[in-house]
Amino acid sequence: MSRGRAAFARRAWAEAYAQLSAADERVPLEPADLDRLAVAAVLIGRDDVGMTVWERAHHEFAGRGDVVHAVRCAFWLIFCLVNQGEPARAGGVLSRAWRLLDEGGHDCAERGYLTLIEGRRLLLGGSAADGMTLIRRSVETGERFGDADLVTLARHMQGRGMIMCGETAAGVALLDEVMVAVTAGEASPIIVGTVYCGVIEACQEIFDLRRAREWTAALTRWCDAQPDLVAYTGTCLVHRAEIMELHGEWPDALDEVRRGCERFRPGHPSAGPAFYRRGELHRLRGEFTAAEEAYRQASRLGREPHPGLALLRLAQGQAGAAEAAIRRVADEARDRIERSRSLAAYVEIMLAVGDVPAARAAADDLAGIAADLDAPQLQATAATARGAVLVATGADALGALAALRRAWAAWRELDAPYEAARVRVLIGLACRALGDEDTAQMEFDAARWVFERLGAGPDLARVAALTARPGPAGGDGDTKARLSGREIEVLRLVAAGKTNRSIAADLVLSEKTVARHVSNIFGKLALTSRSAATAYAYEHGLV
Repeated sequence: MSRGRAAFARRAWAEAYAQLSAADERVPLEPADLDRLAVAAVLIGRDDVGMTVWERAHHEFAGRGDVVHAVRCAFWLIFCLVNQGEPARAGGVLSRAWRLLDEGGHDCAERGYLTLIEGRRLLLGGSAADGMTLIRRSVETGERFGDADLVTLARHMQGRGMIMCGETAAGVALLDEVMVAVTAGEASPIIVGTVYCGVIEACQEIFDLRRAREWTAALTRWCDAQPDLVAYTGTCLVHRAEIMELHGEWPDALDEVRRGCERFRPGHPSAGPAFYRRGELHRLRGEFTAAEEAYRQASRLGREPHPGLALLRLAQGQAGAAEAAIRRVADEARDRIERSRSLAAYVEIMLAVGDVPAARAAADDLAGIAADLDAPQLQATAATARGAVLVATGADALGALAALRRAWAAWRELDAPYEAARVRVLIGLACRALGDEDTAQMEFDAARWVFERLGAGPDLARVAALTARPGPAGGDGDTKARLSGREIEVLRLVAAGKTNRSIAADLVLSEKTVARHVSNIFGKLALTSRSAATAYAYEHGLV
């Protein structure tokens, strides 16, 4: 028993869990030690055990007449149930906890914890004003009883609520204040991890990349200092992956989301976002079959698969499906920030289907949101969208260049190579419209170099199509002279984003045979990657 308590005090969570579990098997633990065991279980990723043990502790405390500690254990049980996606069971425990406090007439910090749960539910359920009233009451209760955990958690929720209500600057300032307490170690580990992840998520939502990077790095250091920690090392995998993706670290980002997809069980709030991010990475790499499956899984887990799936449909040539989906997503958005997440895709798809007025209106809307939020990433996105619209209309190529130069500089400042390369393609098109073909080709070449390094197959194919020059050398006839009919079939399917397994199913071949065909294609055409093969197929008219 003493060893378990000592390990818990040292934050050696795995050892504390093992020692306290062993002691509990010998003689049932006292409720205070059950609470320690539950905390250790959650921190090493055993949420199921933690919930079971907190439920035991709750009943033990209540049976001894210690209502305050019983309700504290009930709060943590509710906390886990909400995160696991079990609102009905959480509601039952919440009702019992309130009854215990009311029957005993207890005035304590625990009332603030239960009030916070009610406030969060109202806030996320659309009753923002009522939710914020309860959240502020929780802050006051925590301050009155000197409960640092409650104050930290409630202020964090208050800051996020302010952002949701449009008070972005004030909300961010409050979250920064909360993070001072978190980094100073004023709160318990579960509160610290929860607030870290919540603040990072809030930064991502408002496109505050600088803060997201800063707090993600701080969270990583905090996790690394506790080697046994599993909780929170997983929850923020998605956020880290998104930052890596933006910086062009696609293989590392894909490794992160794969770990997240394996770690998160159905019902975990990060499971759907992890699969969505996985779909995005596969789509960018031209792995369309894998992307579609990831988006489908994200949808099953409650995450809207658009705008990524809409962009996938566009890349697959299903423009009508892409248009219908992106219009629905934009119209359904509850607020401007949520709408801003789909507007760049909306502009791209509307331009693809020829609805320039709709694209222009969306680009203007995006610019207005970017100006209000003063977020560099969103401003870069807005400048890109404006430039794309001007390029598409062909009426103001110089104006397009001005907007695109700003966008390119902004993406470079954000260290976002893929986005910067896509802007260079648009710059090349604007230069071509002005008759400056030499500069256009140089812009296309610079973009191609980035896309090759990233493995961005669809974008490589687009650049290949823009720069293709007709002629007998290297044409379709030359390809047919070098490749067999079966190899050409395989190359076309590779260019369509299919995996070897999917190609094998389509052609009724073994996966090993497909792998041999792909290897032969690479050797005959002097290619080194599937993205290069995709570009070759487009450039030579095979797709």
